[in-house]
Amino acid sequence: MQFRDLIVKVAANDAGRFEGYASRFNEADDVNDEIAPGAFAASLQQHADAETRPLMLWQHDPAEPIGVWLDLVEDGTGLKVSGSLVLESPTAAKAYALLKAGALNGLSIGFRTVAAEPRPGGGRRIIALDLIEISLVSRPALPSARVATVKTLKDAAMPNDTPPASPDTEARLGTLEQSVATIDTRLKKVEEGVSSVAKSAERIETQLGRSGLGDSQKAGLVEIEAKSFTLFIRRGREALADMELKSLTVSPDTAGGFLAPSQFVTEMLRNLVQFSPVRSIARVANTTSPAVLLPKRTGGFTAAWVGETDPRPATTATFGQNRYDVKELAAHVDVSNALLEDSAFDIAAELAFEFAEEFGRAEGAALVNGSGALQPGGFANDPAITAVNSGDAAEITADGLIDLYHSLPTAYRAKAVWTMAPATVAACRKLKDTTGNYLLATGGIANAPETTLLGRPIVEMVDLPAIAANAFPVFFGDFKQAYRIFDRVAVSILRDPYSIAVNGMTRFHARRRLAAGVAKAEALRKLKIAV
Repeated sequence: MQFRDLIVKVAANDAGRFEGYASRFNEADDVNDEIAPGAFAASLQQHADAETRPLMLWQHDPAEPIGVWLDLVEDGTGLKVSGSLVLESPTAAKAYALLKAGALNGLSIGFRTVAAEPRPGGGRRIIALDLIEISLVSRPALPSARVATVKTLKDAAMPNDTPPASPDTEARLGTLEQSVATIDTRLKKVEEGVSSVAKSAERIETQLGRSGLGDSQKAGLVEIEAKSFTLFIRRGREALADMELKSLTVSPDTAGGFLAPSQFVTEMLRNLVQFSPVRSIARVANTTSPAVLLPKRTGGFTAAWVGETDPRPATTATFGQNRYDVKELAAHVDVSNALLEDSAFDIAAELAFEFAEEFGRAEGAALVNGSGALQPGGFANDPAITAVNSGDAAEITADGLIDLYHSLPTAYRAKAVWTMAPATVAACRKLKDTTGNYLLATGGIANAPETTLLGRPIVEMVDLPAIAANAFPVFFGDFKQAYRIFDRVAVSILRDPYSIAVNGMTRFHARRRLAAGVAKAEALRKLKIAV
């Protein structure tokens, strides 16, 4: 979701009520985005049809509604709005006090981009958007986005605060009845506003859950986060406004830094698969702990045949646990300050490529051959995996592969895959059965190609050993059941502008924390080059 500032003026009516205009059409903001006339029309109509209104929030916090928007109209100047703070809310009362004191005077809208086009000189021209909320904020990005005046309680006293003109008791009762009627009307407006907020939140949640959202709408959900992350990379934390700083997620451990936004992390994971195919076939989950413990059954109940009056033997199941300790992978890259200052250079994409390449190489090797000390435990080093001999002291044989296939329990074969180095795949391609047919089959080029061996797909892993005496070049099994990966910190980026500032460069430290290891050794088999 994105944010844009409002220019607001308080009207001379009830206390807590104000009106104003959204940032004027065709006016660029700090990130060179501007809103075109008519951009709000479809969203306002959608709110009207659903009988909802955008939320009025405090500092863009969905848990802090502070009032209701009474009227929203798009005219030739911009988006004209009027709303009222619910002064019975402690947060709204605090916001009202800050407005009166001049300590807070900014507003900002939250929206999703529906359609946009590039602006000359950079940025975007937003043609259509989905208006979600309008918030009171501490620091707007536009200097002109300030509250002009604030109506005080003294200026907006309710009717029962004004002494009646006549001391006559009947007249005073009439005034009191009028005051009660006014209060009742205001309470009904508040109730309608709360109902509208609930409907709006439900509509937004429904839209987010739809699988049919267009690519532009899905991209709009994380644009502000990506923009803030890019601004952080280029200019540091000090250049971020409050709303931009809040959109960045702080790393959950004590080392500091900001977590890369979802766009950055998604690209990172996509690149990792190229270097670490284990991640594409293993079971991957998240964790918030320094270690993961998974219980496992090491022995089951034992049944026995007995006679009618024979004593029943006692049986006991035994249980153990697998422990996966979180390990840390770190790297840094130095970037020229000139590149950071060049707005045409996609620094986020460059960092994603650099870190993905290095993290992919290191993670791929560790998930296969990791020692379990500073690295996660690699499956190739697990002694609990059963080995099957190839039938030859130096080569792979067709009979050895068939024996390996059938040594795996039947329940795991349906989703099993072969893993081997590229050179081993080439050796397997040359194997034939007794009729001269190759054991390894490939799909058609025009169709989705898939290389299979004995009916199961092959995944190439460059970190597995080559064919040699007593080596284990081939693994076969259901990796979803056999191997687990737990991500603790996907990617955390720390910007260091000081260490090598004398060289005109800024250093970016990247960290990745994860745990991994074999969960079910019985779901894997390995081929040993031996007679």
